[in-house]
Amino acid sequence: MRLAWLLTFVLAACKGDAVKCDQGCRNFATLAYWKKVDADVAAAPPEQRAAMRKKFLGRFDSELEGGIDLCVSQCQSANNTDDLDCMIAAKTGDQALACFKK
Repeated sequence: MRLAWLLTFVLAACKGDAVKCDQGCRNFATLAYWKKVDADVAAAPPEQRAAMRKKFLGRFDSELEGGIDLCVSQCQSANNTDDLDCMIAAKTGDQALACFKK
């Protein structure tokens, strides 16, 4: 019984912070998504840009919520504080993507 409790404690201690992982995943996803979308919108004819941005904005929330749990789970399992801190600190899409190109 004590071994099971100790193992549970040790495994829980090896997991990353769920709140920070959620914050990092959301920040990364937002910056990376809009980096690509902004490039696609800029390449479109000017008269189509507003409609495209609206379409992508509508997709963003559902795509984010559809993948956030997996990202948080993987983040917690990896327990990589350097990458997580980088994801949280990123202010641009390029910075966010650079977090994984080390």
